[in-house]
Amino acid sequence: MNGRNHDRELALLDEAWLIQRAAAGDRCAFESLYRLYFPRIARFLHRMTRNAQLIEEVANDAMLAVWQKARTFDGSCKLSTWIFAIAYRKACKALHALDEPLGACPDDCECGPACQPERLFEQLRLGDAVNAALDTLPLAQRAVFQLTFFHDMGYAEIAEVMACPVNTVKTRLFHARRRLAQLLADQLEERT
Repeated sequence: MNGRNHDRELALLDEAWLIQRAAAGDRCAFESLYRLYFPRIARFLHRMTRNAQLIEEVANDAMLAVWQKARTFDGSCKLSTWIFAIAYRKACKALHALDEPLGACPDDCECGPACQPERLFEQLRLGDAVNAALDTLPLAQRAVFQLTFFHDMGYAEIAEVMACPVNTVKTRLFHARRRLAQLLADQLEERT
């Protein structure tokens, strides 16, 4: 077993212990889970909603549900899958309740001081194009794409998060990739 897999297994054991302690009412254990998952959920929600106010509200609602339902976690899936599923459902519910369309605000691109201004400009422009393209995808396709590429989840995990069959996940990802390739064709041609 290599070091990375060992570290991942230790982290999963720690998470399992934390959720068990949280289920028993241990606020310190839940606080550790909150600090571990809130940034990950916020990144997921940012790409899904593009609404800063909604991100914090939904992330907090999701983590509150984790606290309240910790006793129901049965270990039949990874804890991260269970938590992301809660966040996904909360986000879908919040988005359906909105009266206004989703706004598109570009991600900030962090770059070290050694970056050349031309390279930084190119990265920002490409990032804006990718974000704009992602925003045109239907919510389900955008969520599948993001869970796959930004949160490194497999098809089975995504299917659990989104409560749909694995083949639906594959189909959504296929259509998302095809649409993104069409939308970003000009950007990709310029880079070659």
